[in-house]
Amino acid sequence: MNKKKDGTMPVIEHLAELRLRLFISTGVLLVAAIICFTNVEFIRSILTRPLDDLRLIFLSPPEAFMANLRLALISGLFVSLPVIIYEISAFIFPGLTRGEKIFYVMVLLGITVLFGSGVVFAYYVVFPFTLGFFLQFAEAQLEPRFTVSEYISFIFSFHLAFGAVFQLPLFTWALGKMGLLTTEFLRRNRKIALLVMLVVAAVITPPDIISQVVMILPLILLYEIGIIMVLISERKRRKLLVQ
Repeated sequence: MNKKKDGTMPVIEHLAELRLRLFISTGVLLVAAIICFTNVEFIRSILTRPLDDLRLIFLSPPEAFMANLRLALISGLFVSLPVIIYEISAFIFPGLTRGEKIFYVMVLLGITVLFGSGVVFAYYVVFPFTLGFFLQFAEAQLEPRFTVSEYISFIFSFHLAFGAVFQLPLFTWALGKMGLLTTEFLRRNRKIALLVMLVVAAVITPPDIISQVVMILPLILLYEIGIIMVLISERKRRKLLVQ
């Protein structure tokens, strides 16, 4: 791409670069989705591992195909996400200052690590517990049967919710770094924060009380971690002011 003497790029070339990066991202996503579709049984076996011996069913002729297609698209999105993030970063990076680039990389790494931690925590700890709780209501006259489409929706929304709420420390740290949040404010409003957590848990988790209750516990812990991170940013800011 041609640049002006001041290092900037004409708007037309910006749009051309954006179109190219969108094209690459879309192409990678489609290729990843096709590969995932050819391996959909393997992906589904990972997602259904918490079910043990239970088998999924489908109630209409196209349900299994549509469920596999949706599973392939979602899996393809996750597989192609590193390329998509790279293309987005490569587009906006030249326009950032050195400090903004460092901040951007830190936030991006934080989002990735925290989201991954939330998904792993949900998959290995919370989801088996939640599923086991629901399965205990099975009886001789009440056999558990899950449709493939409903199970895929449930497990993805469940893990996505935990990946999202694990961003709380990073969110509070970013606001604290910008001076919009203080540790005193967070400590003084713990009760209000708990009420907000209850509302958030009710909105982002599947519509059952157990998932919502299980969500609250890590939220409280993440809130306290967020207070610590804001405290660290406040101390660093004070040191800079002293210097």
